[in-house]
Amino acid sequence: MSATRTASEKRVERRISAMGKMVFVTGGARSGKSSFALSEALKIAGKKAFIATAEETDEEMKDRINRHRQDRGNGWKTFEEPVAIARLVKGIDGRYPVIVIDCLTLWLANLMMSGLDPEKETGRLVAALRALKKSRVFIVSNEVGMGIVPENELARRFRDMAGRLNQRVAEVSDEVYVTFSGIPVKIKG
Repeated sequence: MSATRTASEKRVERRISAMGKMVFVTGGARSGKSSFALSEALKIAGKKAFIATAEETDEEMKDRINRHRQDRGNGWKTFEEPVAIARLVKGIDGRYPVIVIDCLTLWLANLMMSGLDPEKETGRLVAALRALKKSRVFIVSNEVGMGIVPENELARRFRDMAGRLNQRVAEVSDEVYVTFSGIPVKIKG
């Protein structure tokens, strides 16, 4: 790197080297949130962990998971964990300078389908995130509350729980971005 770095480059370098921080990235489906989180994570040196909450429930989901693996490429340790992400985050903090969790919306659906209490599990996740000391964590989640009111009770309940989950994670995050059409917009931090 040249000795004539700009002030902006120096600020970016300091930001990238900071550990023990959380970056929350939300947006609609196919808005570019996962791509943005991965590109930001790649700017940080060291081992990288990816916590995947998706499960191969059908062929379409299997194809989607395989595309995500290919997009990430090598250099990532992938942890496939559909439910117990709070425990996993605690266990790998510091072992990986970078952790990406993708995505909380699927995690919430997994909790609901497993019969677990989403509020209690959200509390566990938020506590684990607050306890982070060494890793920089990028957390990806869908924003599902900007559309029409869902027709059925289960969909409305999911939308409401996702909104509360996103609020709680955004509250404890150092930075929050929302992505629109592949463009990240910083809204906190």
